[in-house]
Amino acid sequence: MAELFAGVGGFRLGLDGYVDADRGWRLPAAGPFETIWANQWEPGSDRRQFAARCYKMRFGDDSVVNEDIDLVLDEYDAGKRDIPSVDMVVGGFPCQDYSVARPLSQAAGIEGKKGVLWWDIYRFLRIQLDKSQDNVRWCLFENVDRLLKSPAKQRGRDFAIILSCLASLGYSVEWRVVNSAEYGFPQRRKRTYIFAERNVSWDARERLCHGVMARALPIEVPQEVMTVQIPTDPYDASESFNRGGKVSPFMEAGVMVGNSALTCRIEEAYHGPRRNLGDVLVPEDDVPQEYFVPEDQVGRWEYLKGAKSEERVNKSTGFAYRYSEGSMSFPDSTDKPSRTILTGEGGSGPSRFKHVVRCDDGRLRRLVPDELDSLQGFPAGWTDTGMTDSQRAFCMGNALVVGIPHLIGKEIANDIENN
Repeated sequence: MAELFAGVGGFRLGLDGYVDADRGWRLPAAGPFETIWANQWEPGSDRRQFAARCYKMRFGDDSVVNEDIDLVLDEYDAGKRDIPSVDMVVGGFPCQDYSVARPLSQAAGIEGKKGVLWWDIYRFLRIQLDKSQDNVRWCLFENVDRLLKSPAKQRGRDFAIILSCLASLGYSVEWRVVNSAEYGFPQRRKRTYIFAERNVSWDARERLCHGVMARALPIEVPQEVMTVQIPTDPYDASESFNRGGKVSPFMEAGVMVGNSALTCRIEEAYHGPRRNLGDVLVPEDDVPQEYFVPEDQVGRWEYLKGAKSEERVNKSTGFAYRYSEGSMSFPDSTDKPSRTILTGEGGSGPSRFKHVVRCDDGRLRRLVPDELDSLQGFPAGWTDTGMTDSQRAFCMGNALVVGIPHLIGKEIANDIENN
């Protein structure tokens, strides 16, 4: 495997597994997966590379290329760098504007907006396939759930571009929006997972209920299935797909074969054990004093978490407007899965979105970094590599729930073994 936009190694951890007997960390592998090349780069100075340093500390000094992926691929094209051949590519990439500037019919092929990381994935796949048509049979990607309905002015266009790109390279695709809490994990986190396999001809309707995603993350039999035609050229998807559409045609699950996709809404069919926020909390005696909310700040926390309907004034324009928002649980319930961890979870200041729990003695406190690691399925202490607590929270806000690619990987491995 190659892991792109690797962060602190969530895909690698979920698929390869990990053992550190000294720390008591034993995460099983999902199958015969071995990550042999990875890239992680956070735009900015060397001080911003704390995720890559964590990756190196956990997987080895030579485990990750800590350079801008676009420049890495430029050096490969110039013959200044080698990239090994791989069977599978995985990675989580940001949700951006994927608009296409140049169609396939032009000599240079597809050209997308500079700096949009999907195009580096597409370029990486092209490099691998140019080396050998036997490379990269499988792909597994992760993105935010709104990928299926962006941008606002052309709902579903961005996902149609991605599907068109994969189809142009010979891939069939399954996708699922997964809320990790609905499959027993202690965090409510919705993310889109995209599985692609090359040079296969699936029965699309059968794959909806019995494909890799459905076996890994069971659903009830869908009652209504819609067909969506994917443009053969990503440029055409960029220019015209669902133009003016107020609602995306893509629903929570789908399968694309060739350039025809089936999609449906889902109802999860999970009947296993479930975990809650309280299951990952450390003993109160292990919580540093700075994580407890001072009495004089409780009112500010309550205001930020509470419902509002108030007049506000734009400081730049002087325009007055009414601002409204609903209330949030305060403190957070420990007998339910947590809310989604965000990158701004760190820091002591009051916030609407940070988690706060009530201790047995009545005091309120924020979550410590080890608890954030655990909510994402990493071993507690995974990001304790010299980062600040805010940096650790940032990494977990960007991470995935490790158990989801692990479940998907087990089904990919089953197909490999059976074939």
